[in-house]
Amino acid sequence: MKIQLKIVNERFLITLLRVAIGWHFLFEGWSKILIQNWSSSGYLLNTSGFFSPFYHWLASAPVLMHITDFLNVYGLILIGLALFIGLFSRAATLAGALLLTLYYFAYPPYGNLLTSGDAHLFIVDKLFIEAAALLFLFVYKEQGFSLDEQIRLWRSKRSTPSTEPEGVRSRREALKNLATLPVLGVMGLGAAHHLRSYGADVMTGATIQVKRTALNELKGELPKGKIGKHEISRLIAGGNLIGGWAHSRDLIYVSTLFKAYNTEQKVYETLILAEQAGINTINIGFASNPLLAKYKKITGSKIKVISQVNPQLNNKELAKIGPNTDPKLYYEFIDKAIDFGVDIVQVQGNWCDWLVRDNKLEVIEKMLGHIRKQGYTAGLAAHSVESLIACRDQGIIPDYYMKTMHHDQYWSAHPREFRFPFEVDGKEYLDHNRFHNNMFCLFPERTVDFVSKATVPVMGFKILAAGAIEPKDGFKWAYNNGADFICVGMFDFQVVSNVNTAIDVLGDLKRERKWYG
Repeated sequence: MKIQLKIVNERFLITLLRVAIGWHFLFEGWSKILIQNWSSSGYLLNTSGFFSPFYHWLASAPVLMHITDFLNVYGLILIGLALFIGLFSRAATLAGALLLTLYYFAYPPYGNLLTSGDAHLFIVDKLFIEAAALLFLFVYKEQGFSLDEQIRLWRSKRSTPSTEPEGVRSRREALKNLATLPVLGVMGLGAAHHLRSYGADVMTGATIQVKRTALNELKGELPKGKIGKHEISRLIAGGNLIGGWAHSRDLIYVSTLFKAYNTEQKVYETLILAEQAGINTINIGFASNPLLAKYKKITGSKIKVISQVNPQLNNKELAKIGPNTDPKLYYEFIDKAIDFGVDIVQVQGNWCDWLVRDNKLEVIEKMLGHIRKQGYTAGLAAHSVESLIACRDQGIIPDYYMKTMHHDQYWSAHPREFRFPFEVDGKEYLDHNRFHNNMFCLFPERTVDFVSKATVPVMGFKILAAGAIEPKDGFKWAYNNGADFICVGMFDFQVVSNVNTAIDVLGDLKRERKWYG
């Protein structure tokens, strides 16, 4: 009796596992049929694994794409149906494991390919586990209650001794083996009602499609220039979206949304995509250094990191800077950035503004000098052009400037007569005519004049005014007005499109200032 009970329990558990996986396959396949114009093209074109050339090849021609989509959809449905009802179940388990393996290697969760939905698990994700379960079902003798078992019983000619009449025993076995059919009907009706109410669920590892320009749509190679000894792309990734600094004016929820979207995994995915698209440099706030150091260590990335640094002072200490101030307070973040393995060190823009505003230019000079003594390229950023003019007039010339560069022809720009130097990163006014985190290049014509006279490379940033200006417009304005490089914060779905825009704009410039770097 105990042996019989053990066998029944075992068969029940095997059946439950097989049916659950079968339903997953079946629902995935049926959902794709219900999605209008569904295609795996986006999924295949954006793969970045070791076998990405194979997946890109599948998406390379309409005929291949049609065949791939057909096999994907109906393969899922047939495998799922076979597993659920237990017909040709061994063949279905093997085919299912093979299909899951193809999904797994499209976005493998290890090495420098941390782009799958469960990448943080490292190697083992839900696809891996489900494929392993199918392989177990393939090699395990017991297949559970199934049509395969019922067909075997019908074909068997040998009699089985039993205390019950043979007909009763046969009917009982048949009911068990056919039990998955009414279950399939009930679940199917429930799923149909769900799909009618809410639409098809496509948020799965095999069907996620981000609406973005794919890598194979790149228009060419992104041009590069030089800052110091570093060859860097003319388009540089900005760090604000990664750090969560949204500059979202009075939209108080946007920064939280940025941080929620740009998880560590999503940051890695974005950086990998940026590097593949030709962006080889990122400019980050000091707080993002641990994340970038971890990314480079895990992936082996060669992306160049420009780290912003500032004195280790608060506002009260800033006002008290004098001859007796410990110089270590100016240098600590510089040394820490270097310890993180950065490539270029840059005095942060808002601190340059504050130091110039408070007539503490000697601090900027000492910081730039300390950076150079360590053998690093020294950059100087600012929001207010008056800061850079004051430094230049005092003979404080960095290896490159980083300056906010955007025009003021957009809706949220406040009137020119109400703009004042050094107000960026200052008080945010409720008066619509005053600054409210809405403008970063307060006097565009002064900036253009300064840049035209600069004899070192200039990196333009905030060129889109934190999302208020269209990329093509902002890129063209910055490059035409003298920027040698532009720094742009971007989400993953914007990367390739931005690279293509930069390539287009750089190929059709009306620029007077010669290229530096």
